[in-house]
Amino acid sequence: MGLSAANGIVTIDTGYVRPAFCAAYLVVEDGRAAFIDTGTGKSVPRLLAALEAHGLTPADVDWVIATHVHLDHAGGAGPLMQELPNATFAVHPQGARHMRDPARLEASARSVYGGEYDLHHGPLTPIPQERMRVLANGQVLQLAGRPLRCVHTPGHAGHHLSVWDARSRSWFCGDTFGISYRELDSARGAFIVPSTSPVQFDPDALRSSIRRILAEAPRAVYVTHYGQVAAVQQLGASLIAQVDAMVDLARGLEDSPERHARLTAALSRLYVERAQRQGIDRAGQRVPELLAMDIELNAQGLGVWLDRNPLQQA
Repeated sequence: MGLSAANGIVTIDTGYVRPAFCAAYLVVEDGRAAFIDTGTGKSVPRLLAALEAHGLTPADVDWVIATHVHLDHAGGAGPLMQELPNATFAVHPQGARHMRDPARLEASARSVYGGEYDLHHGPLTPIPQERMRVLANGQVLQLAGRPLRCVHTPGHAGHHLSVWDARSRSWFCGDTFGISYRELDSARGAFIVPSTSPVQFDPDALRSSIRRILAEAPRAVYVTHYGQVAAVQQLGASLIAQVDAMVDLARGLEDSPERHARLTAALSRLYVERAQRQGIDRAGQRVPELLAMDIELNAQGLGVWLDRNPLQQA
């Protein structure tokens, strides 16, 4: 966890599941701060420690921005806001009601994570409407004169947004720009896969959102899983190609009585093959291990999409 002197961006490991798996970001400008994503309720002490480590207090935080309200991104927003007297919580219009009353959000997450929910997720705390800013597409938030432009980027979820920071020419993309773990970096650069995730995956919207991100010619993208990636145009092209391949796999298994198991295995093969082409050492072993949770969630997301769109072409 370090502060970039040029850009004022801090990557915070939220401690979710394993080290270097889930990030939140602290943006610092002229003594004022914004958090982009928060991790879970169990992550709040780490976020407050990041403030202290960089000479800031909870009163110095102006914004807490959620890229979307999945709990590994926004589960900690409610308890964090209780610690930040001057902060406003900023969220996509479709996510606001879930943060005012997170009961349905918790029920949905429990259905996805099952018995592991309590292991990884802390308490959910409602955020009062008067402390919330609902963000229109393209709305700009000011952080001590530093503009943070919030753009709706659906596809992974209908309520997803990404934050454009013109100062660093970087996007904070949550899950729209995929998953890229630093353990899988190779001499050829970062390895990246899309995140479909239940329950709102939309391949057409995701492709459009990725193209929107690329159109800004960013120097870097900050993804939640995990950290900063460069060579953004190359990675974006890879993501779009993989979305196409994943949709084709799902359509091919649409009527299989063992659809989920076969789709999980097919996704694992797809990612291993791409990792081998990327020159990743021991890809056949390491990719299924490191991406186990992501492969399961991607298979679930594709399955939900198939059930919602029977016999339709993406």
